[in-house]
Amino acid sequence: MAANSDKTISYGNMRNRAVFAVRNFWSGILFGIGITAFGIGTVFHQLLQWHHYYDLSDEASGIFSDGIFNLVAWIVTFSGLFLLSGLRKRKAFWPKRWGGAALMGSGIYILFDGLVIQKLLGLHQIRYGYEILPYDLTWNISGAIFFFTGLFMVFQTKKENHRK
Repeated sequence: MAANSDKTISYGNMRNRAVFAVRNFWSGILFGIGITAFGIGTVFHQLLQWHHYYDLSDEASGIFSDGIFNLVAWIVTFSGLFLLSGLRKRKAFWPKRWGGAALMGSGIYILFDGLVIQKLLGLHQIRYGYEILPYDLTWNISGAIFFFTGLFMVFQTKKENHRK
């Protein structure tokens, strides 16, 4: 009879998950930050044209800042995907941990944008010409929901790893 390779792969997968747990986490964080930044840049900067990344100058500077912003977002996204491909090659990809970290990364980016970029540095507002409080609350609460949902998922993987 042929040897059952499922047990070997399964065992190797669990062992590799424990060894590469940190890499799963950082791959997800980078992907979450990058893909969220790119999505926000596409929707709010380009499609809706509510603001540019840098609104303290003329239109050309705003458009240029959006281009740099999207370039950096893609670099961060592909860095996360590059780490993910290494995890998959090593059979160490942990979908729940990676997904939780990606949600955390999305939340981190949204909160960083809402609190640091918009409020502390004042580089742009989410929307101009309207009462800003409902937009700010929606923005930051959604970022917190993403972050804490992802954090909950990551903590669950720590418990799963200790049980096995």
